[in-house]
Amino acid sequence: MVAAGRADASCASLAEWRRRFAALMRLSGPAEPVGRVEDRLLPGPEGPLGLRLYTPLAADRGPSAGLVYFHGGGFVAGTLATHDALCRSLAHRARCRVVAVDYRLAPEHKFPAALMDCSRAATWAREHALALGIDPQRLAVGGDSAGATLAATVCRMARDAAEPPFVLQFLLCPITDFTASQASRRAMATGYLLDQTAMERELALYLPAGIDAADPWVSPLRVGDLRGLPPACIHTAEFDPLRDEGRAYADRLKEAGVEVGYACHPGMIHLFYAMAGVIPYARTALGLIGAELNAALREVPRRGARIRTSPVPRRRGLRAAADPAP
Repeated sequence: MVAAGRADASCASLAEWRRRFAALMRLSGPAEPVGRVEDRLLPGPEGPLGLRLYTPLAADRGPSAGLVYFHGGGFVAGTLATHDALCRSLAHRARCRVVAVDYRLAPEHKFPAALMDCSRAATWAREHALALGIDPQRLAVGGDSAGATLAATVCRMARDAAEPPFVLQFLLCPITDFTASQASRRAMATGYLLDQTAMERELALYLPAGIDAADPWVSPLRVGDLRGLPPACIHTAEFDPLRDEGRAYADRLKEAGVEVGYACHPGMIHLFYAMAGVIPYARTALGLIGAELNAALREVPRRGARIRTSPVPRRRGLRAAADPAP
């Protein structure tokens, strides 16, 4: 982290903050091979919206499964470039086409700009799925961190609009409760990559005046009714301040009758999945996650079918993280 220039984001300028985040993402290590990468533009809510389409080496001859992916970065950082290596890994390991979305960032574009962009991109991808080489019946949405928050809400927007549902919501270390009420946020407020003061600054840059952090459109965990949402694959990390809210969202979905595959990765911090260059376990985790995605997207899950999460290895000297204590 120090080598990547990671410092207290609460004390950095926005430009420096973004530079440091990009440096941190370069810890992903060597990019995994894919068959083709294409940049595209589509009409967005307020101008052209950038997309990057990843086709795996082992792509199906006909339409294949697809994943519309929203990058993390706290709504204020992150680009198609910062998450290029991660998207390549997902496409390669899940053997699906990945559509990465270059949504607008705060504070230049505050809430709900990013959400509107992501909803537009996901709808466009579904409407043009066959042209993208994607089977519209096997199209998922997903993301990491703030991007996972957007993915969860995009699924709810599709449900509420009675649009065809996405087949899966794939959430990596999601932010689901911006009220910071979960125990893991308090226990790991400093020293675990995501500092609470930095997250509070991100939220202040993201939300316009008058919008409450507990608003269900901001915090998916605060949504009253989660019934009818797509099956979910949710991954958290043992030493991530966001751990408990990710688990709580998985529990809420199960209570609402939604099929959920959940795994908490032992010994890991937030963003571990993008640090394979310095955390060897990240490659193992990406292999497990890719296999899980591939299995979930191989055919359309029937309602009530079980989403199988690949078992997370136990690590010597660390407690099992299926139900970590705060």
